[in-house]
Amino acid sequence: MAVWSGSDASAGGSARPSLTSVSSGELQSLRTCNCELALLPLRQLLLLQPDSFQLQGDTMAVLSPPSRRPGGGFTVISDGSLYVDGQRLCRLAGYFKRHVELNTHYDYKNYRETILGRPLVFFVNVRTKYNSSKEKTYALLVNTRHPKIRRQIENGMNSIISSVFGENYKLKFDFQDAVKKFFPSGAHLVNGENLCFSYEFKSDALFDFFYWFGISKDTVSVKGKVLNLSSTNTEKKEMIMKFLDKMSEPNLRSNSFSDRKFSVTSRTSVDDVFNGNLTPQSSFMESPFTVWSISAVQEPEA
Repeated sequence: MAVWSGSDASAGGSARPSLTSVSSGELQSLRTCNCELALLPLRQLLLLQPDSFQLQGDTMAVLSPPSRRPGGGFTVISDGSLYVDGQRLCRLAGYFKRHVELNTHYDYKNYRETILGRPLVFFVNVRTKYNSSKEKTYALLVNTRHPKIRRQIENGMNSIISSVFGENYKLKFDFQDAVKKFFPSGAHLVNGENLCFSYEFKSDALFDFFYWFGISKDTVSVKGKVLNLSSTNTEKKEMIMKFLDKMSEPNLRSNSFSDRKFSVTSRTSVDDVFNGNLTPQSSFMESPFTVWSISAVQEPEA
């Protein structure tokens, strides 16, 4: 459970996260397998991961780090734009679409491997007081290599396949509850729907009454412990940067998905998960722009 410092939001103060919930030893060990979910301000993420995220003008590009082996980095899931701290509208380049339609088993295979291939990132604006107009943009990191997170995503996909009556179905994954529990009472997620993503599998079946009546639709509320990576301390920021570098390293080998039907119980061991491979870039990914050599990101306020 995250620990907060400062005055309580319900008492009218400006609450902000501290790093007291993360021991120095935990970060120094760089054991990203201990991290299920993580949260930190967007501006801090931009400063600590300049090879993966670059903001210039009204565009933020999501990049594949040139300094690492192919396949590293993060997968940002978005609708293509965000309001930075509720004040500056920016468009995203290189993001993965939040809602997609799949029509073939090949589409499903690529989608599944893309979602599970590297850490997922979502951007959400938060008001620390419900009636406040001041917003702050946070980045939620989802460690898809962690067995607990991976199992929930895999089981959700497997379960709906084994339970649907027709050929068409829709599945949504929702991280809102986990993020709401991280923040103190009184905080408000301005655009909480940004913490969800979904896909629809649509075959050539013209009359799938189960789908049209909502029977073949499901939502998975993903649960996990949120690691607090927000800090203005120089030493801790350096540890967080190494931690994020480690998390975004490419996997070493790939699990083969040959069909849309899978065993409900994953046969992959913990060691296999953390030494797995990354999938090629998906066709549902928006292409980034040219890599900029200079980032226009400013140091976040203390």
